[in-house]
Amino acid sequence: MTIHRKSSIAAVLLVGLAGFATQAANADALADITKAGTINVGVFADFPPFSSASADMSLKGYDMDVAQYIADTLKVKLNTVAVTGQNRIPYLNDHRVDILMSVGYSKEREQVIDFAAAYAPYYIAVIGPAAMPVKGKEDLGGKSIAVNRGTLEDTSLTEAAPASADIKRFDNYNSVIQAFISGQTQLMVVGNDVGAQVLAKQDALKPEQKFQLLTSPSHIGLNKHEDALKKAVNDAIAKMLADGKLDESSKAWLKTPLNPDNLKD
Repeated sequence: MTIHRKSSIAAVLLVGLAGFATQAANADALADITKAGTINVGVFADFPPFSSASADMSLKGYDMDVAQYIADTLKVKLNTVAVTGQNRIPYLNDHRVDILMSVGYSKEREQVIDFAAAYAPYYIAVIGPAAMPVKGKEDLGGKSIAVNRGTLEDTSLTEAAPASADIKRFDNYNSVIQAFISGQTQLMVVGNDVGAQVLAKQDALKPEQKFQLLTSPSHIGLNKHEDALKKAVNDAIAKMLADGKLDESSKAWLKTPLNPDNLKD
């Protein structure tokens, strides 16, 4: 191959790449969604109470309520795409999905994706029987508390609890829940996703959330530079807050009224 031909091929490649870059820069996800009549939303398929399969195998949960509301607001069809923690950001960057549900903010993630409004409370809570007075970390002294070993819940509890607290660490959430409901421990510390399941099912024990150890709300993730889509999503979340729809979903799925303070980073 001659030097001239190599130079010509290189020039063609550069022009092609420049055209691709210009096309990407001019992309408008909201316009594409409107034109297609569908919004593709990445969700965890087994993440109750935020999203999980119901009896008819359709996905239900807090995330699904919000995703459907966004789709309805945009007047498009909702198409859910099952994602995992490992593939969901690549799916977003590759435009296999338009937005992602249940994305926690981090500086590392901010390098590759953008964040719309926080819409879902995620927090670590101390849960105990309604009859047991526990209002703050000082009340954990002398209490036995179940927690999942090596998790953020474990770290948060260890930092907050008085030295006299009896922290019992287990290797999974099922063991934590079983220890609590069987009376092996007086309290348990879990995220509100796990806690909601216990609050919903243990009528005899009458468990309740006592107080929160850490708050880190979930955001909707989207690709960078999609300002029109970000505004549309933010407007939909603001409307859900204003008309009480988020509060309804919180009561239905998280078994507690929505506290807007839990949507603050």
